[in-house]
Amino acid sequence: MGFGAILVVGQKISLLGMGIVDLKKESDYAVKLKLIFERTQQLVDDFKPDQFAVEAPFYGKNVQSMLKLGRAQGVTMAAALMRDIPIAEYSPRKIKQSITGSGAASKEQVAAMLQSIVGFSEQPRFLDATDGLAAAVCHHFQSSSAVPKGGKKNWGDFIRQNPGRVR
Repeated sequence: MGFGAILVVGQKISLLGMGIVDLKKESDYAVKLKLIFERTQQLVDDFKPDQFAVEAPFYGKNVQSMLKLGRAQGVTMAAALMRDIPIAEYSPRKIKQSITGSGAASKEQVAAMLQSIVGFSEQPRFLDATDGLAAAVCHHFQSSSAVPKGGKKNWGDFIRQNPGRVR
C-alpha cells in the first residue's frame, strides 16, 4: 500500500513524504487489515492532513483479490474517518489522467510526471509509493481550491489562473 503527503501553498505543491506500508512479512489477512488501520492512523497523526484521497476499487477478474483490496481500502478510509478527515475517492483512470493527461498511462509514466510536478529527486524503490502520491496530487488538481469556480472560457484563462499546473 502506497501513501503520499503533500503541502499546497497557493499553487506550489511540496512533498511532505511518500512511501509504502509493507505487509509482506505478515501472512494472516486479518492482522494485515489491523496493521493497515494502525499505520494509516499513524500517518494521519504524523502528517495531520486536512483531506484524504484514496484510489477507488477497480474492476478485476479475480473476485477474491477485489474483495481483499476493498477491505483494505475500507480499513484505510475508516482510519482517516476516525480522525475526522474528509475522504475523496478517485478511479485509477482518473488519477492517471489527472497526472499525465492519459488514463492509460503506466505506473512509470505517472512516477516520472510526479517527479516533475512535485520535484523530488530520486524515484522511490516501489511504485506503490508514487501511486499514493498520485492520489494526493490528483485530489489537489480536482479540488475546488485548486481550480477556482466559474469555469474557464479558454486555455489562456486556465493557464493564467493555474500557473503551477502547466509544465
